[in-house]
Amino acid sequence: MRLGVLDVGSNTVHLLVVDAHRGAHPTPMHDDRWLLRLAEQIGEDGVLSKAGEKALLKAVLEACEQAEQQGCDELLAMVTSAIRDASNGQEVLDRVTESTGVEFQVLTGEDEARLTFLAVRRWFGWSAGRLLVLDIGGGSLELASGVDEDPDVALSLPLGAGRMTRRFLPEAHVGGRPDLAALGKLDSYATELLTPGAKKLRGAGRPDIVAATSKTFRTLARLTGAAPYSAGLQVPRELTADGLDQLVGFVSRIESAALAELRGVSPDRAHQVPAGAVVAAATMRALDVRCVRICPWALREGVILRRLDSLGGV
Repeated sequence: MRLGVLDVGSNTVHLLVVDAHRGAHPTPMHDDRWLLRLAEQIGEDGVLSKAGEKALLKAVLEACEQAEQQGCDELLAMVTSAIRDASNGQEVLDRVTESTGVEFQVLTGEDEARLTFLAVRRWFGWSAGRLLVLDIGGGSLELASGVDEDPDVALSLPLGAGRMTRRFLPEAHVGGRPDLAALGKLDSYATELLTPGAKKLRGAGRPDIVAATSKTFRTLARLTGAAPYSAGLQVPRELTADGLDQLVGFVSRIESAALAELRGVSPDRAHQVPAGAVVAAATMRALDVRCVRICPWALREGVILRRLDSLGGV
């Protein structure tokens, strides 16, 4: 069957179309995204702006048109931290559903952690043993650990790269250089928030493999020498703590406008790289992790796999 997954995130609305059936490897057939930065459209009062809602509606309509053109049998739509955080998020979704017919599932942070963990487990297989999975999104950081397909521990913390950029490094939005004092404050803030969760994760057992997913971790790995995306999904990629520490020092001394020109960095997310690097470093330090393996599957693949599992013998 052909499935479409529509992921409404903090930075982008992402449509992924795959051919798959239960027990099979989902084969990507179409991929498109719309840069909306919905999290930046939420005011201090917590309300998603009318402009943000209008942009979301337009993107969903275009995604529905593409899904129809691709012959999708089903479109699975989900929203994560940006809409989840907005005080009028459900009202906005209700209006978008009324206009498009698309029913959205609002995922909790723990939902995200569990679905991402499922995707990573399927990618690495049972031989990976106990997995520890790290995922930095735009609004939140998801952490999960376990030996099965459902993790023993699944956590979500408000440490997304976009959220931390807006809070600590606003100058990055206009192409500026990160403030060193602000980077230090971000590191301290992340370390404090991570401490209780890290203790719980370490108590769950020592992982055999630590894996990281998401655009942020892929970008950080690429900047420290990992193979480019064009080399293929099967190529092993890693991010070491030593390499990350060096990268933090580098990105703290370069304007985000210049960072956007480097290979492996998306121009639309370059300003979030310093915050993402600091959060990643604080996370690996809190968990006493020296190296992570980059997994190309993440939340969207987890949603697809969970849906296929629900079909039974179909």
